[in-house]
Amino acid sequence: MEALKKKFADKALPMAGQIKQFVKEHGNTVIGDITIDKVYGGMKSMIGLVTETSKLDPEEGIRFRGLTIPELREKLPRAVGGFEPLPEGLFLLMLLGEVPTQEEVFALSKMLSERAEVPAHVFAALDALPKTTHPMTQFSIGVLACRTESVFGAAYDKGLNKKDYWNATFEDSINLIAKLPRIAAYIYRRTYFNDDHIAPDPSLDWAANFAKMLGYDTLDMKRLMRLYLTIHADHEGGNVSAHATHLVGSALSDAYYSFSAGMNGLAGPLHGLANQEVIKWLYQLQDEIGTKSPTKEQISDYVKKTLSEGKVIPGYGHAVLRKTDPRFSVQQDFYRRYIGQDDLCETVQLVYEVVPGILEATGKVKNPWPNVDAHSGALLVHYGFTQYDFYTVLFGVSRSLGVLAQLIWDRALNHPIERPGSVTTEWMMKKAGL
Repeated sequence: MEALKKKFADKALPMAGQIKQFVKEHGNTVIGDITIDKVYGGMKSMIGLVTETSKLDPEEGIRFRGLTIPELREKLPRAVGGFEPLPEGLFLLMLLGEVPTQEEVFALSKMLSERAEVPAHVFAALDALPKTTHPMTQFSIGVLACRTESVFGAAYDKGLNKKDYWNATFEDSINLIAKLPRIAAYIYRRTYFNDDHIAPDPSLDWAANFAKMLGYDTLDMKRLMRLYLTIHADHEGGNVSAHATHLVGSALSDAYYSFSAGMNGLAGPLHGLANQEVIKWLYQLQDEIGTKSPTKEQISDYVKKTLSEGKVIPGYGHAVLRKTDPRFSVQQDFYRRYIGQDDLCETVQLVYEVVPGILEATGKVKNPWPNVDAHSGALLVHYGFTQYDFYTVLFGVSRSLGVLAQLIWDRALNHPIERPGSVTTEWMMKKAGL
């Protein structure tokens, strides 16, 4: 741990001074325009945050420290004999800004395994909830229950020097990332398998051990979990879960408070919950049409019916992207590489052929292309993971890598509390000359 922290400190701490000088010299430089429609439109694409870990380009898609998802699959270290990247490698890439070595990734896997023990009171808190409680509610509560372990919280209470904020945040973030698969798997097994829990295997990597604790100890599921936890990890800083984590963290709330806030945002239907909505919609399509192998014509009719009822097509559209989400495309490749034939996955392919044209024809949709949610659930269902209201928890475990790597950077660079200004509609109308 100390070697990794030193490597991070050597990169991040000098940068804080560079940024301070940069702002002093160039703080008045104009980088964008704020218009009334952007303020009322959810501030979409307005530059208001600095996120070091990734950048989302409308045409190129997500880049992690400059690397695309296909490049991640090619360059990040893999499990021995495997093809899919290890998520631990992506965390190190986002944290340090360089592709890690195989040895560095294996060392992080070992470190996470050593820090993965979850206090008994966390399980007790979860057991006090009805099993009908939504898994995302349980997940957020489980994270908060872990806050008794906060290094930052204990150190701050004793009088923590500002220059050491990053160090305590680093410890909390690694500890929390280590514990999340155990917490999530406990929720899954108590909710759907009558508390038949599966012990962790410290010899496995982070994603493979998660798959095992969930109850999926096959090679194919370990492959999928490695890919899933990699491609869902980050999506720059403006999405709800990343922004909420950053916002709460800017108040010097520790990693547990901050990440729990991010997960409460991820649980929204317009954000991470969308992946379960896709599967529900696909099942409804099959039920209404009466077949698990619908034709393109049948899908087209059902899509038009969905739109005529004032509903959206889940898994399609994106606030920033204006092309097919590369995370969707890489899941297509996974399907072709490892599966090849599955009714639900084939339906996903046909929906992809049908929906963009229909959405474009409405003239109302800026992005008719699929996002990551359009495919992820179908792959999980293929391997028997059918409890789709748990899918957002998987998303949350993955998202910890990106938002907590950035939280460490926030504290290292001494980012201030976030406090944008707000105005009334009357003020806005006067500004427009009304």
